[in-house]
Amino acid sequence: MRTIAIGDIHGGLRALTQVLNKVEVKDEDKLIFVGDYVDGWSEAAQVVQLLIELSQKVNCVCIKGNHDVWTEEWLRSGEVNQTWYMHGGKETMESYSGFSEEDKKAHLAFFENMPLYHLDDENRLFLHAGFTSVKGVEHELDKRYFYLDRTLWEMALTMKPDIDKNDPIYPKRLTFYKEVFIGHTPTTNFGVEVPMNAMNIWNIDTGAAFKGRVTAMNVDTKAFVQSDNLPDLYPNETGRNKS
Repeated sequence: MRTIAIGDIHGGLRALTQVLNKVEVKDEDKLIFVGDYVDGWSEAAQVVQLLIELSQKVNCVCIKGNHDVWTEEWLRSGEVNQTWYMHGGKETMESYSGFSEEDKKAHLAFFENMPLYHLDDENRLFLHAGFTSVKGVEHELDKRYFYLDRTLWEMALTMKPDIDKNDPIYPKRLTFYKEVFIGHTPTTNFGVEVPMNAMNIWNIDTGAAFKGRVTAMNVDTKAFVQSDNLPDLYPNETGRNKS
């Protein structure tokens, strides 16, 4: 059995389909999606529909990202958060034009049931963004940090790789889990088009919302596959590349 972690998708159905085909998903595989399925490219609702159908066939863990929270709130209330609207919400709303009210209710239930993190049998943590508690995720006081926090990744990036874990200044947050897999902060922000590793954290958001790709990584071997760049797959769209 393989465990495959898949980074941010942001409405890029064509990219998601590419990486799933490259992975050649088998019935016994476990797929862990780290969130942000919507907001960006034009097929957000279609991405969610595919995930619902895929979850009925394969063991899938779909973690909730911050953009998923916004879409969930819109599906529930019909109210449009203006920040969300400007950061991909408009495209997500338009993608639902061909979906029935029954479909929307099914998607809402899917969002509502998404976990905020997943801890596997090998003590590997998967979540969208990060956490702030020095006692681990179970002690996080504000659950929103699971899909909003960037400090965990920023901290790991600035650390000297050879620091001893017994050093008093070694961050306690990095001691609880064998590895942590996140999205949320595109590696393309740092000029990197592939997954990044800092300490025991793996960032697999490779910029699909903007000019990058969707990435799927085998968490045991760290081998990964990627889609084409999203602007090439959606040549008549801008995604979140707003000027």
